[in-house]
Amino acid sequence: MKKFITTLKNIWSIEELRNKITFTLLLIFIYCIGIHIVLPGINPNKLNELTKANNTGGLLGLLNTFVGGSFNRASIFALGIMPYISASIFMQLITILVPQFAKIQKEGESGRKKINQWTRYLTVGVTAFQAIAYISFLKGTYGAALVPAYESFFWISTVITLTSGTLFVMWLGEKITDKGLGNGTSIIIMIGILARFPQAISEEFKSRITMGAGGLLLMLIEIVFMIAIIMGLIMLVQGTRKVPVNYAKQLVGNRQLGGARNFLPLKVNAAGVMPIIFAQAILFFIGFIIGLGKSNTTGFLSDHTNVWYMVIYSVAVIAFTFLYTALIFNPKQMADELKRNNGFIPGVKPGQPTADYIGTIMDRITLPGAILLALVGILPGLFQLVFRMQQNFSTFFGGTSLLIMVGVVLDTLQQIETQLLMRQYDGLMNSGRIQGRQAVTSGI
Repeated sequence: MKKFITTLKNIWSIEELRNKITFTLLLIFIYCIGIHIVLPGINPNKLNELTKANNTGGLLGLLNTFVGGSFNRASIFALGIMPYISASIFMQLITILVPQFAKIQKEGESGRKKINQWTRYLTVGVTAFQAIAYISFLKGTYGAALVPAYESFFWISTVITLTSGTLFVMWLGEKITDKGLGNGTSIIIMIGILARFPQAISEEFKSRITMGAGGLLLMLIEIVFMIAIIMGLIMLVQGTRKVPVNYAKQLVGNRQLGGARNFLPLKVNAAGVMPIIFAQAILFFIGFIIGLGKSNTTGFLSDHTNVWYMVIYSVAVIAFTFLYTALIFNPKQMADELKRNNGFIPGVKPGQPTADYIGTIMDRITLPGAILLALVGILPGLFQLVFRMQQNFSTFFGGTSLLIMVGVVLDTLQQIETQLLMRQYDGLMNSGRIQGRQAVTSGI
């Protein structure tokens, strides 16, 4: 405890770090206010009554999780940062698949600025399209909450408000990244997820307290399981396979360079959270097409406690893990970089044999990573099925929500530890440095 207090004092004593933390908290506070401001033309009292009667599931439920429940609140930030995320994912895939965009990305800072600017333009279009779809959703689900006198202006004002809200949230994320602490976009998503936690734990507590002492004991067991799952997710996020790499010695003048022994870290979960998101989206759309994906249905493709849902979902996650890893991981490029820097893997010839060797190792470690990722995805359904817990509380036992939170916290703590070590302070852990998701490979 004494070391923890000393670490907090060290963090607060660094002026730059203190300013970053204060600035980040201020922007987070602004975002939290925005998610509770209702769109013009909607009666908040009637909206609350309708929200309790309608339980949004599927992909819409996932979106509501990411934006802190503001999707169901019809907030000005109802779409949140998700249109920007969609545009970023699309641009990332384009830079991988289209050689012209890949060439622009390799131009350095200027290429990165071009890609970012195109992403912002695409965000405007995606947000406007989603805003129109959201208006249809509001009229179909919460039509009774609309103010009749404002109905003629509702379409245009809502599209403008939602688009402006998403662009403002995007601006907040960029400002946090530039002048704050951590990755702004990831932090905003994490705050949106955490905003639902107090309500979820309150609902679970109320349901357990009606069961008497046995209910409270059961809730305590659930919290213990949650802590254990978080520890397991930390291992999954940080898990790497270290491939030994040697560098040839070089004589530059009178100095000898190279000759060092290093490691090439390959992540067990290189795809991150994307396979889970893709699998959920695919299942939702398939269910919607065949008439099972509507919010009020009991179809198995929208019920994450159904055994068939878990089986199909797990297969989809494993398949998308291999697919997405193949898209973002390029062993040929790694082998060329090693060869260019006079590096080689002991016992493996440079060039194509090195690329094949790295690709084989990556395939071997991706399989257990994909299986663990699929298990993480179905854990909320398993816990809800076994413990009969509230659905909102069960989402914090795995899936996209918990995986994003663990990754964001690790990234932020890594930045804090770097600031401490730069100023000759002790790190946050005695056993070694914290590794975030981006400490090994870059990802979304």
